[in-house]
Amino acid sequence: MGYNEQERAFIEWYPRGYGVGFRVTERLLETQTKYQRLELYRTEGFGRLLVLDGTVQLVEVGEESYHEPLVHPVMLAHPNPRRVLIIGGGDGGTLREVLRHRSVERAVMVEIDEMVIEVSRLYMDVERGAFEDPRAELVIGDGVEYLKNTEESFDVIIVDSTDPVGPAKLLFSEEFYRSAYEKLNERGLYITQAGSVYLFTNELLDAYRAMKRVFDRVHYFSFPVIGYASPWSFLVGVKGDVDFTKVDLERAKGLDLYYYDPERHETLFQMPRYVRLLLERGDEGE
Repeated sequence: MGYNEQERAFIEWYPRGYGVGFRVTERLLETQTKYQRLELYRTEGFGRLLVLDGTVQLVEVGEESYHEPLVHPVMLAHPNPRRVLIIGGGDGGTLREVLRHRSVERAVMVEIDEMVIEVSRLYMDVERGAFEDPRAELVIGDGVEYLKNTEESFDVIIVDSTDPVGPAKLLFSEEFYRSAYEKLNERGLYITQAGSVYLFTNELLDAYRAMKRVFDRVHYFSFPVIGYASPWSFLVGVKGDVDFTKVDLERAKGLDLYYYDPERHETLFQMPRYVRLLLERGDEGE
């Protein structure tokens, strides 16, 4: 896994020998933060590439293919998302997309690794002024602890974390989902990325079943993300009277999105048949 100097390429190896790679023209940075190994490369065709602990986080050209489906489906499905909490998202892309919604009055972003923010701001064109927006508050800290201890409540909670394995596993626990449910307002939406549909199927199923024990309704969807082992899965937890199968197309008009298409929102829910059957069997077993 990682950078191959001879090939001038960065390859992330997934389970079962499946890899995603980029041709690299320059190695810009390699350092150990307080929490993880951080690498930064310049790629041949996708701008700069950010890597944490050997896993691709994003490339500049095409990062919206991750940030748009993570943010806009829940923001457009909620009738009036005014207060938003983001856990993770150190590159600033998720915060940037959230703040494009005029209804947002306050967006809190909790990132544990300050160096990810510093490197992203210095080297990458992702946040585009989001951190300076007066509606935004940046908290350096543990998202699990923040959610547990905050007295605030939110309309939307977005978890922009690393994969549902290793250190991020706590963010996919039933206990964490319960904290999130409690901190959502009467009508609220929670979303998390949940890994590769094909290669992290068991992790997706585990997270889905845990969320089903907590939220009023749970939806799953997938999206092809540049740099990830697509299709990539997302899980949405619903609290109260919110219909995630429908979005506000009037509000969507001013967003000028490139990847996620609100007019074809229903296409998000297409899953490989065997995954759908596995998830539905999980429903029956509840």
